[in-house]
Amino acid sequence: MVRHPGRGGARVVSGVAGGALGIAAAWHIGPAATWLPPLRKILSPTLDGRGHPDHVALTFDDGPDPASTPHFLRVLSEHNVHATFFLVGTSLRRHPALGRALVAGGHEVAVHGWHHRRPWYPTPLRDVREVARTADAVRQICGTDPQWYRPPYGILTGGRLAAARRAGLRPVLWSTWGRDWTVNADAHSVQASVLKGLTGGATVLLHDADGWSAPGAWRATLGALPGLLAECRRLGLRVGPLSEHSREV
Repeated sequence: MVRHPGRGGARVVSGVAGGALGIAAAWHIGPAATWLPPLRKILSPTLDGRGHPDHVALTFDDGPDPASTPHFLRVLSEHNVHATFFLVGTSLRRHPALGRALVAGGHEVAVHGWHHRRPWYPTPLRDVREVARTADAVRQICGTDPQWYRPPYGILTGGRLAAARRAGLRPVLWSTWGRDWTVNADAHSVQASVLKGLTGGATVLLHDADGWSAPGAWRATLGALPGLLAECRRLGLRVGPLSEHSREV
């Protein structure tokens, strides 16, 4: 005769299942708390992108895009400044010449993800596959080994963190940003937002494309860039890619 579990047994089963789900949820979303700068500085200072006190790491997300990225290449070349570009795999596949142009211009290329998704649910296997796929695309198209990973929207879940480590990439977020993806952003607001948190050793987050921003938002970033570079020079800060930032980043 098969005995059916009573209410006590059902509660145990339910409790175990609930506990497992809670652990899975914590593993998935726990690292995402680093999105908040105050928590990031406490929980994981390396994710804050802090480097040598006389250096600022300049980084751009969401490219490459033929409508906007070449303009950033031109301005950076005019100022003899190199940066790190976190590339979206699908965009790189569509515009491989731009990926090669970034490297030819002396810039560093890094992994942003194959797509630009929000991680609503745990997808660890997909995370591993897509981060690795983007890293492979960078190697094949740009001819360089990426070192860095920044997740879309800066949301570093357990799956994304594990995927980065498996691909041999170092996750990094930012110390200050331009809030340049918003519909109301202009050159003045972008510059003011960056300068609010700009110190020696900071990592600056900007965007060289607007695929996931307000249409045309990249123009505000481009307009702010010369002033930001001039202010860094005034403060005696060198500007360059993450690879030149510090051994500790």
